[in-house]
Amino acid sequence: MPYPAPIEDLVEAFRRFPGVGRVTAERLTFHVLRDPKARELSAAIDRAVREAVRCNVCCNVTEADPCPICSDVARDDSKVCVVEEPRHVEALERSGVFSGRYHVLMGTLQPAEGTEVEHLSLDALVRRVRAGGVREVILATDADAEGEATALLVLEALESIADPELVITRLARGLPAGSAIEYLHRGVLADALEGRRPVRSTKRP
Repeated sequence: MPYPAPIEDLVEAFRRFPGVGRVTAERLTFHVLRDPKARELSAAIDRAVREAVRCNVCCNVTEADPCPICSDVARDDSKVCVVEEPRHVEALERSGVFSGRYHVLMGTLQPAEGTEVEHLSLDALVRRVRAGGVREVILATDADAEGEATALLVLEALESIADPELVITRLARGLPAGSAIEYLHRGVLADALEGRRPVRSTKRP
């Protein structure tokens, strides 16, 4: 016997979340019905959608544009760390191992999942580098298949600028294969940043 339409709609809404199947969606639905505090989720989602904006410099999510990191004059403008998601910025900031700027792609290249090049903030990154002042771009995408494909995409876009002074580096292979940056220990992140190496030099002999 099917659930009433309002319940079924909520189950289907939870199923749209990544990694949430039918059984988990049902558990979440009945938890919301059982626990009054869980009903605050709706207001929290509404507020996040209404008040969160994208920084016009680094494309991170923020309440103020530009974001606090881009507004911080003490940070190193010459280094830009390219990450996949806002949670990766949070992980690196929590570790305290990086004092440069960031650029958030807002995803990875996954055509099978519907994420194409035009869905990433790659054009904005190229404009930042073309504007001058950036001497190193650190590719800090995850060390999985999607992260590697995205890093190659970014590399090719930056190489098209043909800036002989620009150095493009990748986080050291000390990152465990298949790992996600937000779950890594501070020491692992520090070692990866310290051990970064050029991907392909754009300098001319």
